[in-house]
Amino acid sequence: MNPLLDQLQTYPFEKLKQLFAGITPNAAYPAISLGLGEPKHPTPAFIGQAMIDHMQGLAVYPSTVGNETLRCAIAGWLERRYRLPALDPATQILPVNGSREALFALAQTVVNPAGAGVDQAPALVMCPNPFYQIYEGAAYLSGAQPYFVNSDPARNFAPDYAAVPDAIWSRVQLLFVCSPGNPTGAVLSLDDWRTLFALSDRYGFVIASDECYSEIYFKAEAPLGALDAAQQLGRSDYRRLIMFSSLSKRSNVPGMRSGFVAGDAAIMKKFLLYRTYQGGAMSPVIQAASIAAWNDERHVEENRAKYIAKFNAVTPLLQEVMEVALPDAGFYLWAKVDKIAAISDTEYAQRLYAEYNVTVLPGSYLAREAHGGNPGRQRIRMALVAEVDECLEAARRIVAFTKSLAA
Repeated sequence: MNPLLDQLQTYPFEKLKQLFAGITPNAAYPAISLGLGEPKHPTPAFIGQAMIDHMQGLAVYPSTVGNETLRCAIAGWLERRYRLPALDPATQILPVNGSREALFALAQTVVNPAGAGVDQAPALVMCPNPFYQIYEGAAYLSGAQPYFVNSDPARNFAPDYAAVPDAIWSRVQLLFVCSPGNPTGAVLSLDDWRTLFALSDRYGFVIASDECYSEIYFKAEAPLGALDAAQQLGRSDYRRLIMFSSLSKRSNVPGMRSGFVAGDAAIMKKFLLYRTYQGGAMSPVIQAASIAAWNDERHVEENRAKYIAKFNAVTPLLQEVMEVALPDAGFYLWAKVDKIAAISDTEYAQRLYAEYNVTVLPGSYLAREAHGGNPGRQRIRMALVAEVDECLEAARRIVAFTKSLAA
């Protein structure tokens, strides 16, 4: 067996299952889960119809590069969404089966496990902390080591890159960025990108920008994206930059497993080569539905309005009992739970489940002990993915439970 598999940690939802083992939740309350970031709004009917209309595609082997119509649809969306000059659909865009598998695969493409520098010190893959666990697994299974950069609450949970020593930067081969962030909702600013691009130029690492939450936001201006930042900063070749996007959250189709990567044409060429052997081609049926989704913005606006209504209703309720604020973007609330009484995030989640049948994810499960602390400790992640009434009911139970801690 591959010994690198032994370095992988238990996935957060398996940890949650273990935490709840043996607990029978209070039957007086119907179950509500805010634990899993799985969109629950209905899938737009026209996307399903596009699949039905193209079922003949099941009789055809798909190509890894995807069909030209899909790549052009993605290019058009990027141009409209980020006001970008036209990207080359043939060399700068590649459809993928959801951003998760592509994030993992990119690390296998760009990391040299032999290491870096004169002494061939082990290669590093830099990750935000807290983080999406695929980043860590991708690092280990590429033969590198993850290096975690803790979020800074004073900077709206943006990673504290200024605290990273030069000796670490010199070993970094891949930097994972999540903006809007999971679970914090933080969005990197243009100044943040200026700093990261300068570091990439100095040390030669690749930046992988995970932007799967980019279309759920609460301000008038849409979140800044990596390609947009690169254009504004005079990097129109997108050198050493790859961005990832997905239809899962944008269009409520997590089961379709449809997304794309875009950016540096030289890296994309190598990535396509890797994926040709990996077998990462998208079904023609899914491609047809994806074309329909990327070409329509009305359903995205309606979806976003639902999230705005939910967050505006739920956040003030929770602020009565915990430290929580409306995020920049995304569909998570990242809350500190010890405002009323000293309690760990795991005990909070366990007791809330037992007493009120509401599931939340302990923040410490989404982070690692690094630089003297776990930035997820005494925090919880709440995914407001259900309809507004269910989210409001969950919030009322959470308020009641939290107030009971002080009794």
